Amino acid sequence: MLHPPAAAVMRGPAPMLLVAAAALAWLALTGDAYAVRLATLAGAQALLVLGYQLVFGHAGALSLAQGALFGLGAYVAAMMSLHAPWSLSLTLPAASLAAMLVAALVGAVVLRLQTHYFALATLAVAQLIHLAAVNLEGLTGGANGLPGVPTVSLAGVAIGRGWPMLLLAWGLFAVAGWAVARGLAGLRGLALDLAREHPLAAQSIGIDVSALRFTAFVAGAGLAGLAGGLHAHVVGVVSPDVTDMPVMVGCLIATVIGGHRAVVGAALGAILLTHAPEWFRFLENRHLIAFGLLALAMVVVAPDGLAALLAAMRNRLWPSPDPTPPAAVPAPPVATTRPPLLLRVAHVAKAFGGVRALDDVSLTLAPGEAVGVIGPNGSGKTTLINVITGVVPADEGVVHLGSEPLRHRPAFAIARLGLARTFQHAELSATTVALDAVATSAFARTPRPQRQAARTEAMGWLTRLGAGAEAGMRCGALPAGRRRLIEVARALMVRPRVLILDEPGAGLSRPERIELARRLRDAQDGGVALLVVDHDIDFLAACADRLICLERGRVVADGPIDAVRRDPGVRRAYFGRDDDVVIQA
Repeated sequence: MLHPPAAAVMRGPAPMLLVAAAALAWLALTGDAYAVRLATLAGAQALLVLGYQLVFGHAGALSLAQGALFGLGAYVAAMMSLHAPWSLSLTLPAASLAAMLVAALVGAVVLRLQTHYFALATLAVAQLIHLAAVNLEGLTGGANGLPGVPTVSLAGVAIGRGWPMLLLAWGLFAVAGWAVARGLAGLRGLALDLAREHPLAAQSIGIDVSALRFTAFVAGAGLAGLAGGLHAHVVGVVSPDVTDMPVMVGCLIATVIGGHRAVVGAALGAILLTHAPEWFRFLENRHLIAFGLLALAMVVVAPDGLAALLAAMRNRLWPSPDPTPPAAVPAPPVATTRPPLLLRVAHVAKAFGGVRALDDVSLTLAPGEAVGVIGPNGSGKTTLINVITGVVPADEGVVHLGSEPLRHRPAFAIARLGLARTFQHAELSATTVALDAVATSAFARTPRPQRQAARTEAMGWLTRLGAGAEAGMRCGALPAGRRRLIEVARALMVRPRVLILDEPGAGLSRPERIELARRLRDAQDGGVALLVVDHDIDFLAACADRLICLERGRVVADGPIDAVRRDPGVRRAYFGRDDDVVIQA
């Protein structure tokens, strides 16, 4: 069974068009001028929320500047309309571009921050924009704002503030929603999902997580600026209130209630945010309390948003037929070059505070060779992998892949050179199907990867590793052993010259370890060099040619497996004794 990714449910434009058609029909039958105005403002809000979905929902960045960028777009459109006879075809693009420019300047700095630090940085940006709106009276009118924003024309045709602006607002949302849905329907959407949930795993297959986040942040700002420009022309006045925090709070509420990764959710959230306070006007001073209780109830009833709730109801009533997985094709060769020495680690050292995790570590790996790495807990095995793959920088020493130095290169750039890895715990998005999890590796490998071609190749890797039957299952539903195979298949689809595996046998039964060792041997026979970290020497003996033992960050043995088993230093590392005991699994 090939499940669609959960994030893609109702992501496309078809449900959005149905909702829009129903709303317009209702307005045509019952709406007065005020209802049309509210619906137009809801269209502008939907654009704002759609942009925030890119930042918050898809990129996973809690930006608190989206509302201020909306206000910036409103001010730009208002100033252009008031100070020069610009038409709508220029004021709206200018509003969008101004917000994108500010976002690009800000994003180049603050997107390096993580979690709450990023949120605080964007909050500071929002406050600066608000203070500028209040204090730059010559441009913004100060606390009084800019009244009298005129109606404008588009291609010489005057556009009024009634039905024409309503159709324009929702027409722009339909176009923007279609573009977003189309852009996220392919491998870019899968790459964003992986980068949001498992950024290290995304970098390990060559995805530039920072570039993805930057693109989403700037594109989201462009939609916020466009929404602000529309708002200015609909309302006819712009004040500092459009840059204040209530706008941001409303945007966040609409995004959460509607659905943070579904295009139709942006429309539903914006409509509810705009109209719900009006429904409770009869409560007078208590209407905001009622609105807050409604929002809380919606979060409890539909924690993934209204779009996901409606999609689940639709699938229950009218289940979609299961797509057929693509036919498997032979997996391509994983290694394309064979220099005399493929991986060279020389005199590498790494310390964390007063703890020296690696101390003068050196090792080599030849093309097609498989080397196992053992050592007690805390011996530096995972740190060694992280240094080689660029996750953490080395304090001393050099790492080369062929003739390419790897030190000071980011992790995604190292992966693109042909060095892939897996992790101690399988880094897979739980809601992504196995086939798509493997296909994501094609995103960074080709300039414009096609999802169907990537899926066909991914099916070949899954079949080669004996996991073809799980291609249509969500990764979160797979047992640990099958998840290991999915992660190995994803790494192999990078077409690496070197594959590094961090404890691939952990948590597996003995038959599963034997099966995994056989599959790794198959990959090695295809030309890829293996560096396998594990505690189980019998497992390593089944898939490796040579063994390296680490203790307290230093190499204490390097050689054939039987010789390393009997090495006194290795016996001391494992048992605290150097007699004739031979290490077993």
